[in-house]
Amino acid sequence: MKKNIMTLLALLTMTAASAQKNDLPLVYDVENTGSKFAAPAMPAADQLPVIRELPDALEGVKKFKGWAKRRSDIGQMIQHYGIGTKPAVKSEQVKARMEGDTLIVDVTVGQEMLTLKSVIRYPKVGEAPYALMIGTDMIAIPRQLFEDRPIATTTFTSAQVNDYKQFGKHHDRGEHHFDRLYPQLKDNGAYSEWAWGMSRIIDGLQQLGPEVTKIDTKRIGVTGCSYAGKMALYCGAFDERIALTIAQEPGGGGAAAWRKSHESTLAGKNLEDLDKTDYHWFLESQKENFHGDSVYRLPYDQHELCAMVCPRALLLLGNPDFEWLADGSMLPSAEAAKKVWERFGIGDRMGWSIVGKHGHCQLPQTQWPEVQAFIDRFLLGRDVKTDNIKRVEDLK
Repeated sequence: MKKNIMTLLALLTMTAASAQKNDLPLVYDVENTGSKFAAPAMPAADQLPVIRELPDALEGVKKFKGWAKRRSDIGQMIQHYGIGTKPAVKSEQVKARMEGDTLIVDVTVGQEMLTLKSVIRYPKVGEAPYALMIGTDMIAIPRQLFEDRPIATTTFTSAQVNDYKQFGKHHDRGEHHFDRLYPQLKDNGAYSEWAWGMSRIIDGLQQLGPEVTKIDTKRIGVTGCSYAGKMALYCGAFDERIALTIAQEPGGGGAAAWRKSHESTLAGKNLEDLDKTDYHWFLESQKENFHGDSVYRLPYDQHELCAMVCPRALLLLGNPDFEWLADGSMLPSAEAAKKVWERFGIGDRMGWSIVGKHGHCQLPQTQWPEVQAFIDRFLLGRDVKTDNIKRVEDLK
């Protein structure tokens, strides 16, 4: 009898603990909950210790309340060593308005002003306020996945902040619109500046409110593919007002761990690793400091960029048919990142689907169910299971 009672008490305790863990926030109403924390020490690159394995994303974290500080430390390291500073903006520096269905956001820093515009496409079903999916330059996820759902869509046009493109005419460092506002940050990589611009769009939505925008700012998602998949991941990692991040085929410098790519049999070939990526996207000092075997001195890796999304939702989509995407490095990175969600009892908020036999940024119908599940649960609040989305096919 006593044994049965003890067993029942243990089960009740486990159930209560599980319920408490699953009460963790799905999204926040501020851009950075860690803004109160001071930056950790940032030694010179040659003074950093050699770390052969993927660094422990949960170093020093025992309970969820300790995650905010650790997450802040990771974000500070990524900015310092990898992408450059994403500057904070005060609310009075942002002025937003709607012209028809176009959101217009003016951001003023000193004597300079930058204007962002995003056209919102409203759904034909449901009632306002609507969930919103923001595409980084475009939404590569098939339109059919949104047509019958009460989800508005819009595009964050990155050129309004930093017009760098891999092909065609563009400005160089120090010449972008962002650089007018922050000339001291001219050495930034594009990903810090693009993440800054995405946050200003969300500022505008919050400032105007659902009565004006018809958007529920508690249900914002971001997605993009390839270089824009990286962009979506950095935006989702560095703004805690984004409830769902879907990074589609983000490649090296996105979810793929730099260390794992360095160790890959494809290293030095057709693979995007730290030595072979586009350095308009990152600080040029990243390559100077961490090229070759020096990558083991990098105090973080890309699994920790992914982990910064926790406790919010993250779905990674891969395509192993294209070697440069480094999906062989994204998988161990995803597995390492997922341990953070699992530590807090919310492993069902993070998943991945790596499937080949389709074009780049051409999501096949076989992957639609995973994407639908994450959209339905984390943007629409539907009772949909996302607890076992760890699909890997065609990965050599």
